[in-house]
Amino acid sequence: MSFLELNSLTKRYAGAAVVDNVSLAVEKGQLVCLLGPSGCGKTTTLRLIAGFVEPDGGEIRVGGRRISSPGDTVAPERRNMSMIFQSYALWPHMTVYENVSYGLKLRGLAKEEVQKRADTILAVTRLAQLAQRYPGELSGGQQQRVSLARALVVEPETLLLDEPLSNLDANLREEMRFEIRRLHDKYRYTTVYVTHDQAEAMTTADLIVVMNQGLIEQAGTPEDIYQRPKTEFVARFIGGTNVFKGRWDGQETVACTNGLVLRCGSGEFNAQGDTAVSVRHHDIRLGNTEPQGGRQNWVRGTVTRQIYLGSHRDYLVTIGEGESVHCVSPSEQAFATGEQVWLHFPPERCRALAH
Repeated sequence: MSFLELNSLTKRYAGAAVVDNVSLAVEKGQLVCLLGPSGCGKTTTLRLIAGFVEPDGGEIRVGGRRISSPGDTVAPERRNMSMIFQSYALWPHMTVYENVSYGLKLRGLAKEEVQKRADTILAVTRLAQLAQRYPGELSGGQQQRVSLARALVVEPETLLLDEPLSNLDANLREEMRFEIRRLHDKYRYTTVYVTHDQAEAMTTADLIVVMNQGLIEQAGTPEDIYQRPKTEFVARFIGGTNVFKGRWDGQETVACTNGLVLRCGSGEFNAQGDTAVSVRHHDIRLGNTEPQGGRQNWVRGTVTRQIYLGSHRDYLVTIGEGESVHCVSPSEQAFATGEQVWLHFPPERCRALAH
């Protein structure tokens, strides 16, 4: 039995299912990211777990105890969960120390215990020197750490995070991703983290759950989701990829509608014939030497865009009947706009997508 279980969880608004028959098992101490675009149902799923909304179908269990089902929902304050919001939600008139210790005082802990636990978490989150400052005197990253400290100090069974880094600039977001993972590794709370940012999910998660239109498209480790996408949606959403549509020949080859013939080294072919092939941008090889022998997994194209990005160059190459292929190459490999090039799609990097 898993620690947190969602069983056929459903929530409807105006008759439309925003969470549609979702089932998920989360092990104790695991950090799970619900990942997907706006409107996919991830935040509603989190709010269902928190107890802020009641499901229309299915149930939620924690440690084997049912906490949510239609008409029978345990109040949020009785779930032993802490939630961190996108806006931080700090008390502006309280110091950092007062914000962090407030939940302990509400629980009626002795003054000495409050002091001890607050001081400990402030040290762990590197906030001890800021304990007497007010939220308005802190940077965004510091405010986010206060929000984390306040959630962790009460020692919840489950930690819920709703887009916690979306208000930070790029550098702070990167720093806080690692901070969240560091704190998780220290305390090992069961954590459910909502984000639309794939880099956040890849950096922090033990398990990534990709959602689309209220459904779970795929769940797996970061490596599983990136290297072995099962659907076109997952392939496109996680990392840059090109998707070519075509017909499977019954063996390992797909004849694409743009004339490209691709042998695929992995994936699942559609038994009905119609199959898509995913090839990551960085897996395509660019060159100006015509291939010898067969042309399978090769195609000629024209460079229509070239952007220098320091560590690499970003290319758009037109092939066939005007279809564009997005690819990247080392920065020292430079092809001018309008130049003819050959593209190689290594078979081991071509993944068939049945649906």
